Amino acid sequence: MKVTSLIKFACISGVLFLGASCTSDDDTTTVVQIEEPTTYVFERDGESTVSFGGQTTRIAMAEAIVGKLKDNTITEAELDAMFDHQEGADDFEDDDLNASSKSVRGKSAASKDFFSDNATDASTIKADFDGWIESQVDDVFPNWAVTAVAGTAGVIQEAGGGSNRYVNAKGLELNQAFAKSLIGALMTDQALNNYLGIAVLDEAENIANNDNDVVAEGKNYTTMEHKWDEAYGYLYGASANPATPNITIGEDDSFLNKYIGRVEGDEDFKGIADDIFNAFKKGRAAIVSKQYTVRDEQAAIIREKISQVIAIRAVYYLQQGKNALEETTVDYASAFHDLSEGFGFVYSLQFTRKSDSKVPYFTKSEVDGLIDQLMGGTNGLWDVTPTTLQEISETIASRFSFTVAQAGS
Repeated sequence: MKVTSLIKFACISGVLFLGASCTSDDDTTTVVQIEEPTTYVFERDGESTVSFGGQTTRIAMAEAIVGKLKDNTITEAELDAMFDHQEGADDFEDDDLNASSKSVRGKSAASKDFFSDNATDASTIKADFDGWIESQVDDVFPNWAVTAVAGTAGVIQEAGGGSNRYVNAKGLELNQAFAKSLIGALMTDQALNNYLGIAVLDEAENIANNDNDVVAEGKNYTTMEHKWDEAYGYLYGASANPATPNITIGEDDSFLNKYIGRVEGDEDFKGIADDIFNAFKKGRAAIVSKQYTVRDEQAAIIREKISQVIAIRAVYYLQQGKNALEETTVDYASAFHDLSEGFGFVYSLQFTRKSDSKVPYFTKSEVDGLIDQLMGGTNGLWDVTPTTLQEISETIASRFSFTVAQAGS
């Protein structure tokens, strides 16, 4: 639905709302109320001002890369080229992706707030992804038909003739580690720590231009509007209905969108998907109405809720793995599959962000410590105990407003 009016003015005695005020002989206060749109539709002169094509492209690239990590005929060079795509290179089966100037690697661990002054960590994180690609090709692919055991990469089949899981010598599914870590390093980091950050939203003349409806060159949107939309795109950029993506939340990609949907499906956290979507809508409406305090309040909500999604899924998968390891007959394929997903979500904790600051819920050093607890034994997941998995789960939950029992079920 087209948003035709985003501001209401009213005077209510003794009330100050949304940070705007006025005085009169009647000692009244002006209320500036932003009408929250029902859909993510914003227009200028009858044309949409919403644009996040770059995010849609990177999500599609990421899907293709993760898919190829289970193709044991592909080379490391081909995977590296997909990850660090260069415009015009024939890296993908999709011609539009090949023509694009976007790349996944270039935007991983690349937010302005967390990494513009931290090139060392940014480089280390990118190297982790490079290393997972290398190890998948060099260690797992050659053992595609070998039964995995502690210390030997290969394949394990889930009980009852279930799925084959291809793991490295430490029991880690590298394709799962790569995919779930990318949720943090790309989608979460870019949304929370780049495009929703003050340094990006208010950069240069962005406030003045937005105040005066000065659009970007050749575009129908102001730069500030576009930056907010780019954050939105990392959650909803693959949706068939980006104006109302909450309707199909969890079905539109394999990354952040999918796991917002998974958390929404847990009765303990029901409503979180709408909280996130509504904050995006209201924040965008606040930009249109030049209400930057309201904008920043909505960004804080998004940071808190997305960070919770990452943490909840980390605990969920650790607990599923723990439960599998506690069975009389252990289904190692199922256990390692859950723990490999858990690995990626634990890794992603370093890209979360507290709502009222520029710091993550867990620093890189702390995440490295959690990963070492999970994988630090001689044989990695083959050695990890239910006790250790419970300890890591409790450590994560203690930083948030949920319990291990809530997240783990």
